[in-house]
Amino acid sequence: MGASSILPDLGTEILIPVCAVIGIAFSLVQWILVSRVKLSPGRDSGAPGNNGAAGKNGYADYLIEEEEGLNDHNVVVKCAEIQNAISEGATSFLFTEYQYVGIFMVAFAILIFLFLGSVEGFSMKSQPCTYDLSRMCKPALATAAFSTLSFLLGAVTSVVSGFLGMKIATYANARTTLEARKGVGKAFITAFRSGAVMGFLLAANGLLVLYIAINVFKLYYGDDWGGLFEAITGYGLGGSSMALFGRVGGGIYTKAADVGADLVGKVERNIPEDDPRNPAVIADNVGDNVGDIAGMGSDLFGSYAESSCAALVVASISSFGMNHELTPMLYPLIISSVGIIVCLITTLFATDFFEIKAVDEIEPSLKRQLIISTVLMTIGIGVVSWIALPPSFTIFNFGDQKLVKNWQLFLCVAVGLWAGLIIGFVTEYYTSNAYSPVQDVADSCRTGAATNVIFGLALGYKSCIIPIFAIAISIFVSFSFAAMYGIAVAALGMLSTIATGLAIDAYGPISDNAGGIAEMAGMSHRIRERTDALDAAGNTTAAIGKGFAIGSAALVSLALFGAFVSRAAISTVDVLTPKVFIGLLVGAMLPYWFSAMTMKSVGSAALKMVEEVRRQFNTIPGLMEGTSKPDYATCVKISTDASIKEMIPPGALVMLTPLIVGIFFGVETLSGVLAGSLVSGVQIAISASNTGGAWDNAKKYIEAGASDHARALGPKGSDPHKAAVIGDTIGDPLKDTSGPSLNILIKLMAVESLVFAPFFATHGGLLFKIF
Repeated sequence: MGASSILPDLGTEILIPVCAVIGIAFSLVQWILVSRVKLSPGRDSGAPGNNGAAGKNGYADYLIEEEEGLNDHNVVVKCAEIQNAISEGATSFLFTEYQYVGIFMVAFAILIFLFLGSVEGFSMKSQPCTYDLSRMCKPALATAAFSTLSFLLGAVTSVVSGFLGMKIATYANARTTLEARKGVGKAFITAFRSGAVMGFLLAANGLLVLYIAINVFKLYYGDDWGGLFEAITGYGLGGSSMALFGRVGGGIYTKAADVGADLVGKVERNIPEDDPRNPAVIADNVGDNVGDIAGMGSDLFGSYAESSCAALVVASISSFGMNHELTPMLYPLIISSVGIIVCLITTLFATDFFEIKAVDEIEPSLKRQLIISTVLMTIGIGVVSWIALPPSFTIFNFGDQKLVKNWQLFLCVAVGLWAGLIIGFVTEYYTSNAYSPVQDVADSCRTGAATNVIFGLALGYKSCIIPIFAIAISIFVSFSFAAMYGIAVAALGMLSTIATGLAIDAYGPISDNAGGIAEMAGMSHRIRERTDALDAAGNTTAAIGKGFAIGSAALVSLALFGAFVSRAAISTVDVLTPKVFIGLLVGAMLPYWFSAMTMKSVGSAALKMVEEVRRQFNTIPGLMEGTSKPDYATCVKISTDASIKEMIPPGALVMLTPLIVGIFFGVETLSGVLAGSLVSGVQIAISASNTGGAWDNAKKYIEAGASDHARALGPKGSDPHKAAVIGDTIGDPLKDTSGPSLNILIKLMAVESLVFAPFFATHGGLLFKIF
């Protein structure tokens, strides 16, 4: 046991912040490269005198535009106008949302302080440690204060991550459209680079803030590492509670606009998707940014923060924490730092090493990103496990210490990493229109919307099978090797390539927006085809991103559950006791209740939107002819108001359940609720995301008409196409509101229970104490 790690503590203290800073610097470089695409109309690059300076690009591009018969000046001005409208809408929505969320944040912070402070009656004296009664530790009041602080830190970091992501996406969307005039490769690189800006900023920020917080808290806690890392768990809670509101609010916003725009525009009026005559079209494009980008960013940041916190909590009561070995203690952070470097190399493969020339190279290139990052990361984890861990050590396992070797921990992380890749590819198989499942769904549209819905639901349920086995195997392997710590690092393994995952994920909404801008600016058919191809690939990658988020959420919440059970001093969770079993039943019901709330919110908001869009088509003269402009602002306002109002009840359900159960029914029932919600939430989340994704791509498959089969199903406006649009509309709230929010529900309840565990363990279970 005496052998320490190869990497000295000083090395760790340099490595982590340096990697984080490299990540931030890399994202700034990508941002500068994106900003080189100019949004102000300039004719200089095309002028013959400049031909030498502009090189091969200037003159040739100028010729393409002439062929397209486009007045360059007008198009650029129009793109800039539309981008401005989208950016303003998104910014104003997020500010409104953050005002409400800010009030909640302060209230919840006070709640954390009062509950945790009251564990020992707000005393300032040192207490015997929870896990080692012979030593003295800092008072509960300190843990309360620092938990509150780290909660606020996590919340602010989460909000900033989402906001920056949205800013970058609205900055890049019109630039992607303009680049599409030069060919699909240029447009792809612009969209992908801007996705990378968000991915690296988020991964590096999350890591840096967490590392700084640990070091600052250490000034007070000194040698009491158990207390220190217990206080750090607030960081994960803050990250995820903001993500919940971002995801639910953004999801309701985007889908109300999308469903409203599709139903009136495509089904009733027979106008194309992002037609500028449709009043809801700006709201729809704003929605892509606030839901898919700001929401997704906060969500994955939350997962990342929580898996780090879960690993750190378990490690702090294992030999790393007991013997105060800094390097192995910060092993989770070292994995993330190496992940940033690995993703940096991977990104270069997409933007610099291989060039995309044709439409059918887009999806393989994005898939290559996943494979390259996973392979490189496996090597990275091997090296880290060898230099940052002692050859053998012990891990806390429900009361006793379990002996673990460093290669076993390497396998735990690697199994999580590869399980993530498998889940990503299975998701892709079920949601990409290149494979038979989606083509079967498209085929079923021949007999109308009903068969389309039946096939789509069946596809979603079936798509759960392999991901669940992958999660199950990784849980079994990692738990057998390193107990709960193994599961926490497996979740970290899945999230270690978060920068690449997020880049691929943010790429989707950016190219979706680019297509919308091309349509609204009245660009030619050829450009719209290019942006559509980018968008179809983006749809699949978004589904892959959701798969990752759900898989990691399952592992994270199990790890948090383990930490909660240890902290609440429960030795076994016995399903045969009535207290636990009723918890299981209620917990398994919660995802359904939550989904019902979010789906209904989308439905009622979409209803208002449909009425408004119809009203405008009927009352504004010359709207269909295109001689007068629709009133976009009213539609944006409808979406904003609906989502702010409707995000409160689902949010309250998730935030209050652990508190109510813990206070009135105690920790055993709460452990049942957590297990139940994890087990049922994962299934619904996977099936909802994949069903929605498949319906969306079945519609795109018919619209693109790329094969004989697709052409047989008809052009836009045919009966099978209308059936596909209906399926897509039903799938919208499933894949973008309920599905993605469920993984936050699973994690959030677990991390909240962990933060409040000391309080529940001393004061919980009021009802059972009375009887």
